[in-house]
Amino acid sequence: MQIPLLDKMKNPLPLILGALGAGLLVVGFLTFRMVQPSGSTLDLEKYTVTATQETLAVEIKASGTVQPIQTVNISPKTPGRLMQLFVEQGDRVHRGKRLAVMENREVFAEGMQSQAKFEETIARFKELQIKIPMELRQREADVNQAQTRVAQARSQLAIAQDRLRQVQARIPKDIDQFRAQLNASESRLQLAENRMNRNKSLIEEGAISRDRFDEVSNDYLSAKAGLIESLGKLDQAKNTADPELGQIEQQIQQLRAAVVESEQALKGQIAAFEQRQYTAKSELASLKAVAAAAQADLERVKIQYQDTFVTAPFAGTITQKFATVGAFVTPTTSASSTASATSTSILALARGLEIVAKVPEVDIMTLKLGQTVKITADAFPNEVFQGKVIRIAPEAIVENNVTSFEVTVALITGQEKLRSKMNADVIFMGDNLKDALTVPTVAIVTLAGKTGVMIPGKDNQPKFQSVKIGLVLDDKTQILSGIDGGQRVFIDLPEGSQDPQSDKDK
Repeated sequence: MQIPLLDKMKNPLPLILGALGAGLLVVGFLTFRMVQPSGSTLDLEKYTVTATQETLAVEIKASGTVQPIQTVNISPKTPGRLMQLFVEQGDRVHRGKRLAVMENREVFAEGMQSQAKFEETIARFKELQIKIPMELRQREADVNQAQTRVAQARSQLAIAQDRLRQVQARIPKDIDQFRAQLNASESRLQLAENRMNRNKSLIEEGAISRDRFDEVSNDYLSAKAGLIESLGKLDQAKNTADPELGQIEQQIQQLRAAVVESEQALKGQIAAFEQRQYTAKSELASLKAVAAAAQADLERVKIQYQDTFVTAPFAGTITQKFATVGAFVTPTTSASSTASATSTSILALARGLEIVAKVPEVDIMTLKLGQTVKITADAFPNEVFQGKVIRIAPEAIVENNVTSFEVTVALITGQEKLRSKMNADVIFMGDNLKDALTVPTVAIVTLAGKTGVMIPGKDNQPKFQSVKIGLVLDDKTQILSGIDGGQRVFIDLPEGSQDPQSDKDK
């Protein structure tokens, strides 16, 4: 069969190629229309899921590290040579356990010297405590004796003054008495003389006897002798009055001087007693201060000696040994919170174990103290250990632009198996959320800085819907507001749809 058009054409190849190309375009267009679904035929079951209400078991997962509750690097308080070491790495020790001994012979010798000085001072103090009261008692006795002497001198002076008054009162009376006696003697003499003269004429006349005349003569002589005696007594009384008074007055002057002297001596004794009381207190206080200083020096040396014995500040495990016997070690802080060795540490001591996990900022509000925690470690993949939250850091840490909080978990089980610096995964067990509206986490998108989901719009095409999210639990995210239960959300976008998150990147 012949085609007239082809017969007429000298070169029919271009026409054939053109027709073939047009046919391919038609076939391609029809194929595209068959493959590309229209808005009314989009398969929502393939690209969307339904937002559902369910009970969520709140579990916050995080990674952590096993760390000691407390760790310190043990160092001596003073420089010295390490003489003995009593523990090895891995040993468990109790609080106060002697771990090491530094060289201490010089400190021991200094302690013996301080002990001797202290004992000597105490002995002097005790001796003074005995001596001073004896001295004070002796000086008090001297004061009492001086007071007695003053009293005696005053008494003797009073006696002499009384005697003087008596003599001064007696002498005039004696003189008056002797004068009266003299007058009486003169009268008797005159009377005896008159009688003798009368009897003398009578005897001459023979009127009386010689015996009678002799009697009268004797009376005259007796009266004359009595007069002479009275004159002598009067003269004696006059002559002895002034010397006696002078003697008594002289004695009074002497006694007055004795009183003044004894009173001055009493004042001196009292002053000496009071002075000794004052100096005794001062001397005792001074020696007591010396004893206190000696005791303080002794206590200082004792502390230095005790410091040469390095002990455990708390019960724990020896995790590192940094120095060997014979090494010279200088002091450093023993309150280090790191386990790294220093050139001046002897040992590292750690107490207990806990886990420090880093929890993302978005999950931190769901945690609380005492919350139950499940723990797994790479070294024990088939075991789950128990713990609880004991501390939540008040300040966040930022690493690689990621904000998180350190949460400390106390171990309830696993203390004997877990080791410091092990990696661990922790699951914080929260309360169940009932009737929580959830969507798959992959359905959450961002657009222009807003968080939302894609929901079917016109012709079932994806449409952005802003939502407020709550907890994010692995593959599920809680929706607080923005959509309702039973509403479908896109978990995958059909070909040709624009990713909302790419818009945010622009």
